[in-house]
Amino acid sequence: MAVFTPVSSSAAQSFLSGYDLGELVSLQGIASGIENSNFFLTSTKGEFVLTLFERLSAEQLPYYLELMRHLESKSVACAAPIPNAEGRLLGQCEGRPAALVRRLKGRDVSSPEPEHCALVGAELAKSHLAVTDFGLRQPNLRGLAWWQQVLPNLWPRMPAAMVRLTQNELEAQQRFHTSAHYLRLSRGAVHADLFRDNVLFEQAPSPAAPTQSPLLGGFIDYYFAGDDAFLFDLAVAYNDWTHARPANGQSMLSAYAGIKPFTSNEREAWPMMRRTAAFRFLVSRLDDWYRPRPAEMLTAKDPAYFEAILNHCRSSEAMRECLP
Repeated sequence: MAVFTPVSSSAAQSFLSGYDLGELVSLQGIASGIENSNFFLTSTKGEFVLTLFERLSAEQLPYYLELMRHLESKSVACAAPIPNAEGRLLGQCEGRPAALVRRLKGRDVSSPEPEHCALVGAELAKSHLAVTDFGLRQPNLRGLAWWQQVLPNLWPRMPAAMVRLTQNELEAQQRFHTSAHYLRLSRGAVHADLFRDNVLFEQAPSPAAPTQSPLLGGFIDYYFAGDDAFLFDLAVAYNDWTHARPANGQSMLSAYAGIKPFTSNEREAWPMMRRTAAFRFLVSRLDDWYRPRPAEMLTAKDPAYFEAILNHCRSSEAMRECLP
Protein backbone atom coordinates (compact mmCIF):
# COMPACT_ATOMS: atom_id res chain seq x y z
CA MET A 1 0.00 0.00 0.00
CA ALA A 2 1.13 3.55 -0.74
CA VAL A 3 -0.13 6.72 -2.38
CA PHE A 4 0.99 7.27 -5.96
CA THR A 5 -2.22 9.02 -7.07
CA PRO A 6 -3.69 11.60 -4.66
CA VAL A 7 -7.47 11.55 -4.30
CA SER A 8 -9.43 14.73 -3.61
CA SER A 9 -12.43 14.77 -1.30
CA SER A 10 -14.70 15.59 -4.22
CA ALA A 11 -13.37 12.62 -6.24
CA ALA A 12 -13.80 10.31 -3.24
CA GLN A 13 -17.36 11.52 -2.70
CA SER A 14 -18.14 11.06 -6.39
CA PHE A 15 -16.82 7.49 -6.24
CA LEU A 16 -18.74 6.82 -3.03
CA SER A 17 -21.98 8.07 -4.59
CA GLY A 18 -22.07 4.89 -6.65
CA TYR A 19 -22.61 2.90 -3.44
CA ASP A 20 -25.33 2.88 -0.83
CA LEU A 21 -22.82 3.74 1.86
CA GLY A 22 -23.79 7.27 2.86
CA GLU A 23 -21.68 10.40 2.70
CA LEU A 24 -17.91 10.84 2.92
CA VAL A 25 -16.66 11.67 6.41
CA SER A 26 -12.89 11.37 6.02
CA LEU A 27 -10.17 10.11 3.69
CA GLN A 28 -6.65 9.24 4.87
CA GLY A 29 -3.75 7.99 2.75
CA ILE A 30 -1.99 4.79 3.78
CA ALA A 31 1.80 4.99 3.59
CA SER A 32 2.73 1.33 3.99
CA GLY A 33 3.28 -0.88 0.95
CA ILE A 34 4.67 -0.31 -2.52
CA GLU A 35 2.19 -1.18 -5.26
CA ASN A 36 -1.18 0.64 -5.23
CA SER A 37 -2.65 3.86 -3.86
CA ASN A 38 -4.64 3.10 -0.71
CA PHE A 39 -6.83 5.16 1.58
CA PHE A 40 -8.83 4.65 4.73
CA LEU A 41 -12.27 5.93 3.76
CA THR A 42 -14.88 6.60 6.42
CA SER A 43 -18.49 7.26 5.47
CA THR A 44 -21.62 7.82 7.49
CA LYS A 45 -22.27 4.06 7.18
CA GLY A 46 -18.90 2.51 8.01
CA GLU A 47 -15.17 2.25 7.50
CA PHE A 48 -13.60 1.04 4.26
CA VAL A 49 -10.37 0.86 2.27
CA LEU A 50 -10.30 2.55 -1.14
CA THR A 51 -7.66 1.17 -3.52
CA LEU A 52 -6.57 2.78 -6.78
CA PHE A 53 -4.68 0.30 -8.94
CA GLU A 54 -1.49 1.72 -10.42
CA ARG A 55 -0.16 -1.24 -12.43
CA LEU A 56 -2.91 -3.81 -12.73
CA SER A 57 -5.30 -3.24 -15.62
CA ALA A 58 -9.08 -3.31 -15.49
CA GLU A 59 -8.90 -6.58 -17.46
CA GLN A 60 -6.66 -8.23 -14.85
CA LEU A 61 -8.50 -7.04 -11.76
CA PRO A 62 -11.56 -9.34 -11.80
CA TYR A 63 -9.28 -12.24 -10.83
CA TYR A 64 -8.22 -10.55 -7.58
CA LEU A 65 -11.60 -9.13 -6.68
CA GLU A 66 -13.50 -12.33 -7.43
CA LEU A 67 -10.94 -14.34 -5.49
CA MET A 68 -11.53 -12.22 -2.41
CA ARG A 69 -15.28 -12.52 -2.81
CA HIS A 70 -14.98 -16.29 -3.31
CA LEU A 71 -12.87 -16.74 -0.19
CA GLU A 72 -15.30 -14.72 1.91
CA SER A 73 -18.15 -16.91 0.63
CA LYS A 74 -16.18 -19.93 1.90
CA SER A 75 -15.85 -18.34 5.37
CA VAL A 76 -12.15 -17.52 4.98
CA ALA A 77 -11.33 -14.46 7.08
CA CYS A 78 -10.37 -11.84 4.51
CA ALA A 79 -11.19 -8.36 3.26
CA ALA A 80 -13.72 -8.70 0.47
CA PRO A 81 -14.72 -6.11 -2.16
CA ILE A 82 -18.05 -4.34 -1.91
CA PRO A 83 -20.28 -4.24 -5.01
CA ASN A 84 -21.60 -0.83 -6.02
CA ALA A 85 -25.24 -0.05 -6.68
CA GLU A 86 -24.95 -1.70 -10.11
CA GLY A 87 -23.41 -4.86 -8.63
CA ARG A 88 -19.92 -4.14 -9.94
CA LEU A 89 -16.78 -4.70 -7.86
CA LEU A 90 -14.62 -2.35 -9.94
CA GLY A 91 -15.07 1.35 -10.63
CA GLN A 92 -12.87 4.33 -11.43
CA CYS A 93 -11.45 7.14 -9.31
CA GLU A 94 -9.02 9.89 -10.37
CA GLY A 95 -8.62 8.13 -13.72
CA ARG A 96 -7.52 4.84 -12.14
CA PRO A 97 -9.38 1.53 -11.73
CA ALA A 98 -10.61 1.49 -8.13
CA ALA A 99 -12.32 -0.80 -5.64
CA LEU A 100 -13.73 -0.50 -2.16
CA VAL A 101 -13.38 -3.17 0.55
CA ARG A 102 -14.72 -3.20 4.07
CA ARG A 103 -12.05 -2.29 6.60
CA LEU A 104 -11.38 -5.27 8.86
CA LYS A 105 -11.11 -4.84 12.59
CA GLY A 106 -7.75 -5.15 14.28
CA ARG A 107 -4.14 -4.35 13.54
CA ASP A 108 -1.06 -6.14 12.35
CA VAL A 109 1.43 -7.61 14.82
CA SER A 110 5.09 -6.86 14.20
CA SER A 111 6.41 -9.39 16.75
CA PRO A 112 4.12 -12.40 16.48
CA GLU A 113 3.96 -15.21 19.01
CA PRO A 114 3.34 -18.90 18.26
CA GLU A 115 -0.39 -18.35 18.84
CA HIS A 116 -0.53 -15.80 16.02
CA CYS A 117 1.35 -18.13 13.69
CA ALA A 118 -0.97 -21.04 14.44
CA LEU A 119 -3.97 -18.91 13.48
CA VAL A 120 -2.29 -17.85 10.26
CA GLY A 121 -1.27 -21.39 9.35
CA ALA A 122 -4.76 -22.78 9.91
CA GLU A 123 -6.49 -20.00 7.97
CA LEU A 124 -4.02 -20.29 5.11
CA ALA A 125 -4.76 -24.02 4.85
CA LYS A 126 -8.49 -23.22 4.82
CA SER A 127 -7.97 -20.77 1.98
CA HIS A 128 -6.08 -23.37 -0.07
CA LEU A 129 -8.92 -25.84 0.32
CA ALA A 130 -11.46 -23.12 -0.47
CA VAL A 131 -10.10 -22.33 -3.95
CA THR A 132 -10.51 -25.83 -5.38
CA ASP A 133 -13.69 -24.64 -7.10
CA PHE A 134 -12.55 -21.08 -7.91
CA GLY A 135 -13.10 -20.71 -11.65
CA LEU A 136 -10.71 -17.93 -12.71
CA ARG A 137 -7.08 -18.47 -13.65
CA GLN A 138 -4.09 -16.15 -13.70
CA PRO A 139 -0.38 -16.93 -13.27
CA ASN A 140 1.68 -15.47 -10.46
CA LEU A 141 2.90 -12.31 -12.19
CA ARG A 142 5.99 -12.14 -9.96
CA GLY A 143 7.22 -15.65 -10.68
CA LEU A 144 10.19 -17.07 -12.56
CA ALA A 145 9.45 -15.33 -15.89
CA TRP A 146 9.40 -11.96 -14.11
CA TRP A 147 12.70 -12.62 -12.33
CA GLN A 148 14.30 -13.54 -15.64
CA GLN A 149 13.06 -10.29 -17.15
CA VAL A 150 13.90 -7.93 -14.28
CA LEU A 151 17.27 -9.10 -12.97
CA PRO A 152 19.39 -8.39 -16.09
CA ASN A 153 18.22 -4.75 -15.90
CA LEU A 154 19.26 -4.54 -12.24
CA TRP A 155 22.65 -6.23 -12.37
CA PRO A 156 24.50 -3.15 -13.77
CA ARG A 157 23.23 -1.12 -10.77
CA MET A 158 23.96 -3.66 -8.03
CA PRO A 159 27.09 -4.44 -5.98
CA ALA A 160 29.14 -7.35 -7.31
CA ALA A 161 28.30 -9.58 -4.32
CA MET A 162 24.57 -9.14 -4.91
CA VAL A 163 24.99 -9.83 -8.62
CA ARG A 164 26.75 -13.10 -7.81
CA LEU A 165 24.09 -14.13 -5.28
CA THR A 166 21.15 -13.40 -7.59
CA GLN A 167 22.76 -14.98 -10.64
CA ASN A 168 23.54 -18.15 -8.69
CA GLU A 169 20.07 -18.37 -7.16
CA LEU A 170 18.33 -17.67 -10.46
CA GLU A 171 20.16 -20.63 -11.99
CA ALA A 172 19.12 -22.83 -9.03
CA GLN A 173 15.51 -21.70 -9.32
CA GLN A 174 15.41 -22.39 -13.05
CA ARG A 175 16.48 -25.97 -12.31
CA PHE A 176 13.99 -26.33 -9.46
CA HIS A 177 11.08 -25.04 -11.55
CA THR A 178 11.63 -27.83 -14.09
CA SER A 179 12.10 -30.57 -11.48
CA ALA A 180 9.62 -33.39 -10.87
CA HIS A 181 9.11 -32.28 -7.25
CA TYR A 182 8.06 -28.79 -8.35
CA LEU A 183 5.86 -29.89 -11.26
CA ARG A 184 3.91 -32.36 -9.08
CA LEU A 185 2.98 -29.79 -6.42
CA SER A 186 -0.72 -29.04 -5.97
CA ARG A 187 -1.59 -25.48 -6.91
CA GLY A 188 -4.36 -22.94 -7.24
CA ALA A 189 -5.14 -19.32 -6.42
CA VAL A 190 -2.86 -18.14 -3.59
CA HIS A 191 -2.35 -14.88 -1.69
CA ALA A 192 1.41 -14.92 -2.45
CA ASP A 193 2.16 -11.95 -0.15
CA LEU A 194 1.03 -12.98 3.34
CA PHE A 195 3.46 -10.89 5.35
CA ARG A 196 2.86 -9.78 8.92
CA ASP A 197 1.45 -6.46 7.73
CA ASN A 198 -1.16 -8.25 5.62
CA VAL A 199 -2.83 -10.01 8.56
CA LEU A 200 -4.93 -8.26 11.18
CA PHE A 201 -5.71 -9.43 14.70
CA GLU A 202 -8.63 -8.07 16.69
CA GLN A 203 -6.99 -8.62 20.05
CA ALA A 204 -3.62 -9.59 21.40
CA PRO A 205 -1.96 -10.14 24.79
CA SER A 206 -1.26 -6.91 26.64
CA PRO A 207 0.25 -5.94 30.01
CA ALA A 208 -3.29 -5.62 31.35
CA ALA A 209 -4.34 -9.02 29.96
CA PRO A 210 -1.17 -11.06 29.34
CA THR A 211 -3.04 -14.36 28.89
CA GLN A 212 -5.57 -13.03 26.39
CA SER A 213 -5.56 -15.13 23.23
CA PRO A 214 -5.20 -13.38 19.86
CA LEU A 215 -8.23 -13.36 17.58
CA LEU A 216 -7.75 -13.35 13.81
CA GLY A 217 -9.30 -10.36 12.08
CA GLY A 218 -8.44 -11.51 8.58
CA PHE A 219 -6.11 -11.39 5.57
CA ILE A 220 -5.82 -8.23 3.48
CA ASP A 221 -4.19 -7.02 0.23
CA TYR A 222 -4.68 -9.83 -2.28
CA TYR A 223 -3.29 -7.81 -5.17
CA PHE A 224 -0.20 -10.01 -5.66
CA ALA A 225 -2.36 -13.14 -5.82
CA GLY A 226 -2.04 -15.64 -8.63
CA ASP A 227 -2.09 -19.32 -9.46
CA ASP A 228 0.93 -20.97 -7.90
CA ALA A 229 1.90 -23.88 -5.69
CA PHE A 230 0.15 -23.87 -2.34
CA LEU A 231 3.52 -24.68 -0.80
CA PHE A 232 4.91 -21.41 -2.20
CA ASP A 233 2.15 -19.47 -0.43
CA LEU A 234 3.01 -21.18 2.86
CA ALA A 235 6.73 -20.56 2.36
CA VAL A 236 6.15 -16.84 1.81
CA ALA A 237 4.32 -16.58 5.12
CA TYR A 238 6.73 -18.91 6.94
CA ASN A 239 9.81 -16.93 5.94
CA ASP A 240 8.45 -13.63 7.20
CA TRP A 241 6.54 -14.78 10.28
CA THR A 242 9.12 -17.20 11.63
CA HIS A 243 12.53 -15.80 10.64
CA ALA A 244 14.78 -16.38 13.70
CA ARG A 245 11.72 -17.59 15.65
CA PRO A 246 11.77 -21.45 15.55
CA ALA A 247 8.75 -21.88 17.85
CA ASN A 248 6.68 -19.74 15.48
CA GLY A 249 7.58 -21.98 12.58
CA GLN A 250 6.46 -25.17 14.26
CA SER A 251 3.17 -23.57 15.29
CA MET A 252 2.41 -22.39 11.77
CA LEU A 253 3.31 -25.66 10.08
CA SER A 254 1.50 -27.87 12.60
CA ALA A 255 -1.66 -25.78 12.38
CA TYR A 256 -1.56 -25.86 8.58
CA ALA A 257 -1.00 -29.63 8.51
CA GLY A 258 -3.87 -30.14 10.93
CA ILE A 259 -6.24 -28.91 8.20
CA LYS A 260 -4.32 -29.74 5.01
CA PRO A 261 -1.76 -32.52 5.64
CA PHE A 262 1.50 -32.38 3.72
CA THR A 263 2.30 -34.86 0.98
CA SER A 264 5.65 -36.62 0.67
CA ASN A 265 6.36 -34.55 -2.44
CA GLU A 266 5.73 -31.31 -0.51
CA ARG A 267 8.14 -32.47 2.18
CA GLU A 268 10.81 -33.07 -0.45
CA ALA A 269 10.21 -29.69 -2.12
CA TRP A 270 10.02 -27.61 1.09
CA PRO A 271 13.68 -26.55 1.47
CA MET A 272 13.90 -25.29 -2.12
CA MET A 273 10.47 -23.70 -1.91
CA ARG A 274 11.61 -21.62 1.04
CA ARG A 275 14.42 -20.36 -1.18
CA THR A 276 11.91 -19.66 -3.96
CA ALA A 277 9.78 -17.53 -1.63
CA ALA A 278 12.79 -15.64 -0.28
CA PHE A 279 14.18 -15.01 -3.76
CA ARG A 280 10.86 -13.72 -5.10
CA PHE A 281 10.84 -10.91 -2.53
CA LEU A 282 14.53 -10.19 -2.73
CA VAL A 283 14.10 -9.57 -6.47
CA SER A 284 11.07 -7.30 -6.00
CA ARG A 285 12.76 -5.30 -3.26
CA LEU A 286 15.87 -4.89 -5.38
CA ASP A 287 13.67 -3.65 -8.21
CA ASP A 288 11.93 -1.13 -5.93
CA TRP A 289 15.26 -0.07 -4.42
CA TYR A 290 17.16 0.50 -7.66
CA ARG A 291 14.22 1.60 -9.84
CA PRO A 292 11.88 3.46 -7.46
CA ARG A 293 8.60 4.93 -8.66
CA PRO A 294 7.55 8.46 -7.67
CA ALA A 295 4.86 8.53 -4.99
CA GLU A 296 3.34 11.02 -2.59
CA MET A 297 3.60 8.45 0.20
CA LEU A 298 5.89 5.44 -0.20
CA THR A 299 7.81 3.30 2.26
CA ALA A 300 10.73 1.71 0.41
CA LYS A 301 11.79 -1.61 1.94
CA ASP A 302 15.44 -2.54 2.33
CA PRO A 303 16.45 -5.60 0.27
CA ALA A 304 18.86 -6.60 3.08
CA TYR A 305 16.02 -8.25 5.01
CA PHE A 306 15.35 -10.80 2.28
CA GLU A 307 19.02 -11.11 1.43
CA ALA A 308 19.50 -12.40 4.98
CA ILE A 309 16.50 -14.73 4.71
CA LEU A 310 17.68 -16.11 1.37
CA ASN A 311 21.17 -16.71 2.71
CA HIS A 312 19.70 -18.55 5.68
CA CYS A 313 17.46 -20.64 3.40
CA ARG A 314 20.52 -21.55 1.32
CA SER A 315 22.42 -22.74 4.40
CA SER A 316 22.94 -26.45 5.01
CA GLU A 317 20.97 -26.18 8.26
CA ALA A 318 17.88 -24.76 6.53
CA MET A 319 18.14 -27.21 3.64
CA ARG A 320 17.77 -30.03 6.18
CA GLU A 321 14.56 -28.63 7.71
CA CYS A 322 11.51 -30.86 7.39
CA LEU A 323 7.76 -30.39 7.36
CA PRO A 324 5.76 -32.14 10.12
